[in-house]
Amino acid sequence: MTDNARRTGPAVEAHFQLLNWLMQTVERFPKSQKFLLGDRIQSTALDVLEALIEATYTRDRRAHLIRANLGLEKLRFFFRLAFEQKHLDVRRYEHAARTIDEVGRLIGGWAKAHAAQSGAGAGNGYGQVQAR
Repeated sequence: MTDNARRTGPAVEAHFQLLNWLMQTVERFPKSQKFLLGDRIQSTALDVLEALIEATYTRDRRAHLIRANLGLEKLRFFFRLAFEQKHLDVRRYEHAARTIDEVGRLIGGWAKAHAAQSGAGAGNGYGQVQAR
């Protein structure tokens, strides 16, 4: 684990690395999409980072972790759209998908640990079982 991950936590650090990569990647989008889809991807990723930072520094992390997880789901769809519109090549799309999944697993583990710690019970780690 890197020094940064020790200070901020593995989910925050992994998402920070994704954000750093995607900001450079969005710069390669065509001008017409850089300010539409690219901006949406960047702002959603920044929202996820904010939610993770807030979860780091609050006692009740549940709402922040749910918000971060929802943001990751949005990012999955935005990256899929960017790929299908040919703004991303296969290699970059696969990297984004793998990294988003990794961050999602880290958030899920964090939520599960928080639920166990706070006595929220079993389920999906967010204190209740959510229907899809």
